Amino acid sequence: MGKAKYFYALSGILLLAGWTSIIVNGGLRYGIDFKGGTNVDVRFAQPPNVDKLRSGLVAQGLGNTEIQSISDISNPSSNEVLIFVEGKTQDDSDLDASRVKVLNALNATYGVASSNKPDFNAATPSSLAAFLSEKDPLFLSVNAGDRYQQLAKRILDYRDKVSSGVLTNFDDLSKVGSVTPPVLTAIKNNYALGPFAIRNVEIVGPKVGAELRSQAILVTLYALGGMLVYIAFRFEWVYGAAAVLAVFHDVLITLGFFSLLHFEISLTVIAALLTLVGYSMNDTIVIFDRIRENSRLLRKEPFADLVNKSINQTLSRTILTSGLTFLTVLVLFLMGGQVLRAFSFALVVGIVVGTYSSFGIAAPLVVAWNHWRGRGLAAGTGPAAGNKTSGSENVSGRLAPAGRR
Repeated sequence: MGKAKYFYALSGILLLAGWTSIIVNGGLRYGIDFKGGTNVDVRFAQPPNVDKLRSGLVAQGLGNTEIQSISDISNPSSNEVLIFVEGKTQDDSDLDASRVKVLNALNATYGVASSNKPDFNAATPSSLAAFLSEKDPLFLSVNAGDRYQQLAKRILDYRDKVSSGVLTNFDDLSKVGSVTPPVLTAIKNNYALGPFAIRNVEIVGPKVGAELRSQAILVTLYALGGMLVYIAFRFEWVYGAAAVLAVFHDVLITLGFFSLLHFEISLTVIAALLTLVGYSMNDTIVIFDRIRENSRLLRKEPFADLVNKSINQTLSRTILTSGLTFLTVLVLFLMGGQVLRAFSFALVVGIVVGTYSSFGIAAPLVVAWNHWRGRGLAAGTGPAAGNKTSGSENVSGRLAPAGRR
């Protein structure tokens, strides 16, 4: 505990550097999860290569985008992705503009086998009905327009529902009622099958991003509050306060590193920060638990020495456990690609800082509190003055953990 002032100085330097960067940069950089924009739902004939897709979007000037695969247990290798395009989107014209940008980027990246023909997977009921009416493969003379509209609707319903929006073989349309060989031949000769289809486009307003930011902050505060209550119940309130302050310190330093290295805060980063809170708190509880055990065995030991022994007894296990996790997330950071970069970086920094704060911040805070309380009692001015015989303090003047009262 004699090195506590150096720990405080190191933390102060890291906090000052990080939060100076945040202030100079005008705040943290939020990812597109927290900003307004457009969600474009795209279905592919085959599971797409996300890196290739991202490169294609960047090449077409859509660099600030996020790609998320849509999968479930029944379909883990999903053909469907959600592309989020950042930008102010307020009305249908903005929506159409985003759709066109993404469509152009997809066409430039994947293309259509027969580029001189329209893409059947992009056909609409009105365009297909107009085509059928013009070609008139059924040789209709009465109510041709209405009948072809109904036929176009049945054909595209099959494409969208049975083929999930992406038809891969024209012959499958023969299963649709009224699709005779002449109709099928006309479609085959005049359309091409593209490898993707845009299924849905929707606006995500800035208000939604602001709500996500508020909810992320509340979730973190609720987690810290719950841990404070738990540790205060398990040990004493001063232990809970020290642990929460240490975790809060870890989150602030990690956010400072994000600003210094220009990483963006996204929902996955929030998940990483909550994971960091859990890891840091676990390391702190291990040390606090050993302090409580040693308090029963070493009643006459000065409290600072007792804490030092407790840290030394648990440090090797803490470093081993955290070190293995650190190596795992370091591999994710180095080899996990762009998608996992910010998430793994938060854990890389957080695990190091969290392990350090458990013995360099949380434990010294408890020692400092006990030292201050002991002086207060000696002077008759401390919070427990006049209560020395109550069992809340042992002979060495240190605060006894819960369970010894």
